Amino acid sequence: QAQLVESGGGLVQPGGSLRLSCVPSEKIFDITNIAWHRQAPGKQRELVAGMSTTGGTNLLDSVKGRFTISIDSAKNTVYLQMDKLKPEDTAVYYCNIHTLTYEYWGQGTQVTVSA
Repeated sequence: QAQLVESGGGLVQPGGSLRLSCVPSEKIFDITNIAWHRQAPGKQRELVAGMSTTGGTNLLDSVKGRFTISIDSAKNTVYLQMDKLKPEDTAVYYCNIHTLTYEYWGQGTQVTVSA
């Protein structure tokens, strides 16, 4: 099975921006849904943003208006654009891709928002 490789995390000041990328090690076919989840220390993993290939999108209330999920189908790459970052956005972010028969998870990338 393909491996998902995330990148783009790091340390950013409050109000700053980051763009996370998720690239499969090989082409993934029959994608039905893509998503980004996050897990902060001591907290449960939560869905941040999800998008179906039919176009429906859902966002965690606290990131609406700040985060955008997208996919470049030609590159088979999933993105999470994060703007106006807040300290409470600090977490490990995980890419998640669903197909008709399988669910892929990335290893996670750390995002730290701090002055």
